[in-house]
Amino acid sequence: MNSLPIINIAPLYQADEQGWQSVADAIDQACRQWGFFYIKGHPISAERIGQLQAAAKAFFAQPLEHKLAIDITQTRHHRGYGAIATEQLDPSLPSDLKETFDMGLHLPADHPDVLAEKPLRGPNRHPHMAGWESLMEQHYLDMQALAQTLLRAMTVALGIDRDFFDQRFEAPVSVLRMIHYPPRQTATSAEQQGAGAHTDYGCITLLYQDSAGGLQVRNVDGEWIDAPPIDGTFVVNLGDMMARWSNDRYLSTPHRVISPLGCDRYSMPFFAEPHPDTRIECLPGCQSAEQPAKYPATTCAEFLLSRFADTYAYRRELDEAI
Repeated sequence: MNSLPIINIAPLYQADEQGWQSVADAIDQACRQWGFFYIKGHPISAERIGQLQAAAKAFFAQPLEHKLAIDITQTRHHRGYGAIATEQLDPSLPSDLKETFDMGLHLPADHPDVLAEKPLRGPNRHPHMAGWESLMEQHYLDMQALAQTLLRAMTVALGIDRDFFDQRFEAPVSVLRMIHYPPRQTATSAEQQGAGAHTDYGCITLLYQDSAGGLQVRNVDGEWIDAPPIDGTFVVNLGDMMARWSNDRYLSTPHRVISPLGCDRYSMPFFAEPHPDTRIECLPGCQSAEQPAKYPATTCAEFLLSRFADTYAYRRELDEAI
């Protein structure tokens, strides 16, 4: 239990059912033992990753006042730029040493959900940088497709229809995030981490990380182990929403980022979340008389908003004002 499994998902893009089943079995085992694994053999190209890295570095290198033109704290639907220390993932530690850019499914201002002021629904707020918007919007769609391919591979073990997640991920509230972690020596105190220990809130996360390293995962023995960057892979982990859906059959595992010394770190997580009205309740195949459902039913939006309030001061203030 000192290294995460690496799963080649290429068979999920082929017609061979036996190959598909072998990948599904490997994912199921990783979800039970770790809640974390690497994937290779995915369709996201190295060229695309290079374009995204260049765009992220250019955006975060801008003066703060330019980035604050799309300040995330000034929106109702959690889109735009989050300055350093906007988030506090571990409440026992100082706020996180990172800055972020968040985007989701773009809904125009005249969309019925936006006019109704439904939570987490609205237009994206992109910086005015050549090529940025088209690059990010296309990558968002491609990452959503990759996430749903992985979710499809989980359905057999979970005892649900192959299209269970596809139905619930139409018009999703998934988030594509760009993160910049400044070098550790810029921290305000020795206790300030890049990202404090936490579990992810939602369904499934796909993470690209650059070569700087710093990601750590807590194994079942409570030990922190490194999850180093591996060229051509994404790190995949499950969130609390999937743990609720599976009645803790699948693990939502604590992890953190220790900012590297002497260099900047860039990462790009994609948080795959269903439609906001999706009902999150224990799947039939994950409960029994001996193992009843542990969690009450909720909706995707209700659950995510409750977790946002724990992490973002501005979200707590907004919720209290509503």
